[in-house]
Order: sequence, then C-alpha cells, then structure tokens
Amino acid sequence: MHSSQALSVPSTTALTSSRIAWSLCALSIALVTGAGIFMLLIGTSIGTLMFLLPLLSCAVVGGIVASRQPTNPIGWFFLVSAVSFGVTVFTNEYATYGLLTEPGSLPLAWAMVWPQSWLWVPGASLILAFVPLYFPDGHLATRHWRPFVWFAVTFSVTGAIYSAFAPGEIQESGFVNPFGIERQPTIASMFGSSVLPLWLGLIMTSAASLVIRFRCARAEVRQQIKWLAFAASVVPIWFIVSPAVEAVAPTLYQFLDPLALAGIPLATGVAILRYRLYEIDLIINRTLVYGALTACVVGLYVFIVAYLGAFFRVGGDLLVSLVATGVVAVAFAPLRERLQRGVNRLMYGERDEPYAVLSRLGQRLKGTTTPQAVLPAIAETAAQALRLPYAAIAVRRDDGSFETVAAHGSPGAEPIVLPLAYGMETIGQLILASRAPGEPFGPADRRLLDDIARHAEAAAYAIRLTSDLQRSRERLVNAREEERRRLRRDLHDGLGPQLATLTLKLDAARNLLAKEPQAADALLAGLKAQIQAAIADIRRLVYDLRPPALDELGLIAAIREQAMSCSHAGLDVSIQAPENLPPLPAAVEVATYRIVQESLTNVSRHARAGVCHVRVSVGDALLLEVTDDGIGLPEDRRAGVGLSSMRERAAELGGTCVIESLGPAGGTRLLARLPLPGLGASR
Repeated sequence: MHSSQALSVPSTTALTSSRIAWSLCALSIALVTGAGIFMLLIGTSIGTLMFLLPLLSCAVVGGIVASRQPTNPIGWFFLVSAVSFGVTVFTNEYATYGLLTEPGSLPLAWAMVWPQSWLWVPGASLILAFVPLYFPDGHLATRHWRPFVWFAVTFSVTGAIYSAFAPGEIQESGFVNPFGIERQPTIASMFGSSVLPLWLGLIMTSAASLVIRFRCARAEVRQQIKWLAFAASVVPIWFIVSPAVEAVAPTLYQFLDPLALAGIPLATGVAILRYRLYEIDLIINRTLVYGALTACVVGLYVFIVAYLGAFFRVGGDLLVSLVATGVVAVAFAPLRERLQRGVNRLMYGERDEPYAVLSRLGQRLKGTTTPQAVLPAIAETAAQALRLPYAAIAVRRDDGSFETVAAHGSPGAEPIVLPLAYGMETIGQLILASRAPGEPFGPADRRLLDDIARHAEAAAYAIRLTSDLQRSRERLVNAREEERRRLRRDLHDGLGPQLATLTLKLDAARNLLAKEPQAADALLAGLKAQIQAAIADIRRLVYDLRPPALDELGLIAAIREQAMSCSHAGLDVSIQAPENLPPLPAAVEVATYRIVQESLTNVSRHARAGVCHVRVSVGDALLLEVTDDGIGLPEDRRAGVGLSSMRERAAELGGTCVIESLGPAGGTRLLARLPLPGLGASR
C-alpha cells in the first residue's frame, strides 16, 4: 500500500510537470500564431514572418526539455521566455492593427501597447543570463555563483519595472508608453543611464561561468557546452557579416537572420537531450572550413572583378565577371582541400598526414646520438603531431611494474594507456592524455598512434636489450671481481699461511737433522702430509677456475669420465658424440661440461632412472641432449639452484636450455643449444 503510493507520487509529479510544460508551449505557439495572423493582415512580408521562428524554437525546445527533465530549470527558462516574447509580439501586432491599420476595429488596442514595453526584459534575461549559468544539468557550477544569481534576478525585476514606466516611445515601435512617468525619481534616471553597461556585464559574466564550467568538466559535459558555445558564437559573427549580406541579398538576409537566433535553443536542446552529441566537432570543423572558403571565394571574386576590371578599364564588363567566375570555379576544389587540411591540423594536429609524421619521426630518430634519446623523441612527436597535452612511454621492469622513461607535457587526470608489445610479450606502455578529459580518440587518431606505437615498440625493445646487455656486462665485471676476491682470500688466508708454516718447519727439521735424526724424520713426514694438503688446495682452486679434465682429456673424454663416476647399480649412462670435435671456445666447453655434470648428478640423485643418454652434436651451434627414463618432473616443482645454474650458463653465451618431461610414461629431457661464434678460434 505504502510502496504503491510512494511510486505514484513521482509519476504524478512528472505527469503534472509535462502537462504544464506542453500547456505553456501551446500558449506560446498560439501567441506566435496570432501575431503571425495580424502580421499578414497588416501586410508584412513572408521574410519578416521568419523572425517568429526563434520564438517557436524556444517554445518547442522548452516543452520537450521541461517534459522530459522537469527538474532541469533550463526547459522552464525557455518556456517562460517564449511566453514572454510571445505576449510581446502578439500585443505589438494587435496594437498596430487596432490603432494604425484599422483604427477602432479592436477593443483595448491602446492597452496592448504597454506589455511590449517591459515583458521583453524577463524573456531576454532568462535566455542571456540564466541559461548559461544553469547549463547543462540545471545546477550552478559552484555555490559561489549564488550572489550573482540574486543580482541577475534583482537587475531583471528592476529593469522590467523601469521599462514598464519609462516615458516616450517603446522600442522604436511608434507607440508611446501609456503608463510612462515623465518625472522619474533620480535613482530611476541613474539606473536608465547604466542599463547598457549592466546588461553587457551580466551577459559576459554568465558566459564566463560557462567557460569555467568547461575547463573543469568531463568529456560529455564539454561536448554539451560546445553545442551551446557554437550556436552562441554564430550570433555575433552573423551580426558582423549580416549588413553585407543584407545589402547584396536582402531576401537571403531575411531567412538567415532568424535562423541564427533560432540556433541557440535548438543547440541547447540537442546538448541537454544528448542527441548525436559528439557530432559537434564535425559541425565546428565544417563551419570553419566553409566559412573560410566563402570568405576566400568572395575576396577572390571581388579582387578579380574590381581591381582587374579597373586596371583594364572595363568595370562591369561581362567578360571580367566570366573570367572571375572561372577562376573561382577552378580554385574552389584545391582551395577547399587546403583549408580542410589547415582546419584539421588546427583542431586535431597531423592525424590526417601520418606519412609526414612518420617521416619526421624517422629523421629525429636518425639524428639521435644515444639510445636513451629515442623514446623521448617518440613521446614528443606523438604529443606534437596530435596536439596532446601529455605523452609518455613506460617500460616494463623485471618485477612486472612499469617505469616512465620518457615524457612530454603535463599528465591529465585520466590518461589513456596503450600497450607496447614485441612478439607475444608486453614490454611497455604508451601513455597519452586526450585533448580534453575523457575525450576518446577517433579512428584517424588510432591509426596514427598505431604507427607511432610500432616505432616505440621496436625502440623500447632495443633499449631493453641494451639495458640487459649493460646489466650483463656489470654482472660479468662483478663476477670477475668477486672471483678475484675469492682467489685472493683463499690464497692469502689458506695457502699463504700454510706455505709459511712449511718454511718454518723446514728450518726446524734442518736444525734437528744433525743432533736428532729421528725427530727430524718425523717432522719431515708431517711436512709431507701438509704439502700434499697444500697441493690439494691448489688443485681445488684450479678446478674452480676450469675443470682440469677438459685440458687433460678433452670435452668428450671428460664427459665420459663424469658419466662413469655417476654410474651405479641400476643406472646405465651412454654417451653419443663425434670422436673428433672442432676447436671449441673455452666458455662453450666449460658450459657444456658443467651442464652435463649437473644433469647427471640430478639423474643419479632424483630421477630413479635406469638408463640415461647423453648426445652431443656440433653444427652452427653445439647441441646437447640428456634424456632419462626416470619418474620425470613433478607438477609442483620449483626451480632449484642447479636448474637455474644450467639456464644461466646457456643464457650467458646467448644460448638456451630447456628441461621438460617426456610424458605420462615418465622420463625427463634436457635440450641445450650453445652458439659457436668463435668456431675455429684458438682456445
């Protein structure tokens, strides 16, 4: 029961608002229709009747907006303004017919003179001051505008009262205000002298509120404001060019003049109802193109007819007119194309000239001296080519995060992120701020950005390789220095003191040799054991640097020896390799031996295998394959130090090392490929 009542209240309110809105709309149309009938009876031309079109557009747009969005006051502003101007026009035509055309034919004709003296004030105030303040959602931009609203209300009411009792002729209509007061108070006189500056200040301040709202608005609201701003900007431009149009084509002027005024409510209705909202950019673009084209064509025609005609002293000659028309016709298409490119570049940058952008980008990249300067050049080119406030390139780190390495401009609130991929891997991001917050990129923008992104992808990948190479060099240097430090420590702390002790004991043995031969013999025996331990330490140090078996036996024989040491009961290790290998780089030999050594150790300890095969082949690269028939790799395995070490040894040489299970039957296979760039070089 209560819920149904709660639901019926909003619908009833909306229905009542809709009825009121359409009633005011019908009243306005009736007033305009009545005014049109009187204008026809008076003998007004059809062109003059066109000036009623702005009133009809206000009434219809106000009715639609107020009925669909009753809480938005803009629809009601248009309706009240339409009624106000409708009464003004109707009473003016009524009085004209009853007092001038057919005197005494209409009752109260003299009283109809008075409403037109002041009713135009609230109508104009609502359109010029209050619509910009509350556009587009029916709310003020901030609460700080409330004092200005009260000022506008006070000014409108005061202006209406002043106009209602101002003496003299009413708006150049030929009628004298019947209620005009000849001797007005001093305050009223002062107000009358300041009306025009106050009107201009009111209109400019309201327009400023719209500009402030535009700067802080999101993309959709910006598009709405563009519609109103475009329609409003047409009016002053038309007022500038209309005298020339009226002089050249009076009939055309009578039709275009009311259309310029009717465009404001129509554009407002389109913006509020969001009908084809995003086509305003195309309309602005075409308006600029054809407006400039018209000016150029007229100027060219005037130049040819006036100046060349005067030069040849054949002013008004048909031949000069035909020549001017021909020149204009020939120049029309290339001129329009050139103007279109210029306007597109003004609004969207160079998105319609992708080859020019890519050519300039190529020249910039060619002139860069360091790899680190490539990405900043790409970011700057993207921002300048599309007139974007911000463009940046971020590269992916090892931990998966992204680091911005190049930027141009100031970032916006919601940047657009485009991934940069090389192969199947995402290596970076192209971060862009749209021309307006939230404004999407069009298809032409996307095509140019895709072309720029391809350059950025290749550059980012090359820079990452360069960075990886630099880090590899740093790791090699660090590893070398760490190895030197370890050798120094082992030699200084281990072998050095040991040899010093042997020297002291040798001196002691020499001193005992003559007097106590047996004690000297025992001391020499201990020295022999210590010397053997020192030799073992030396061999350990040498083995850590390079396995001695490689120098003593060669790679294949050393692998066979390692296989024999790993063979045990139940495990058979076989080696398949060429008898004579070509000279291999020392690093490849060590890496191959260590990988085989680690593989055989894993098989013997963890695989529970019966057979293990090791295959070595040499072509453009050394290929190593180790397979076993063991239990395979567990599903939840985690790479240990040994597996990681094998992969790192292959990667250090630019090769690969892959370890995989053979299938459900069990078994594991290791495949390693080591390039041979120095094949044939001495080891």
